[in-house]
Amino acid sequence: MLYNKFWQAFFALAPIIMFFVAISCYVVFLFSIIGNIEGIESTANTSASIILKDIGIFFALIIVTIFIFLGSLVFYIVHAVQNPNLKENNLLLVWILLFVFVAGIGQLLYWIIEIVNKRKQLPPPV
Repeated sequence: MLYNKFWQAFFALAPIIMFFVAISCYVVFLFSIIGNIEGIESTANTSASIILKDIGIFFALIIVTIFIFLGSLVFYIVHAVQNPNLKENNLLLVWILLFVFVAGIGQLLYWIIEIVNKRKQLPPPV
């Protein structure tokens, strides 16, 4: 699984995509509340279930995003530890710190620099 191209690309791109999806859903939620504020204020019996349903969907999306971020972090730390190219250059600690402190972008940079570029540098099989 660590060397599968699909999972490498998924765990590199999914956290950033999910972050932007969560932010866009939050903006849509805010605009739906602001756009419907006159209707909410005009009715004497305002139903909280309308607002709570939207908040519940948003929180579920945030929880899925957190799990994808953590899965990506674990996946790429394990991949970096098993990468023999990082042991000879002493870059292992640098990449792990980058994963921890710049989550999401660190995994994307590792995928581009250490995986995709190294694939292109390998000689073709004989």
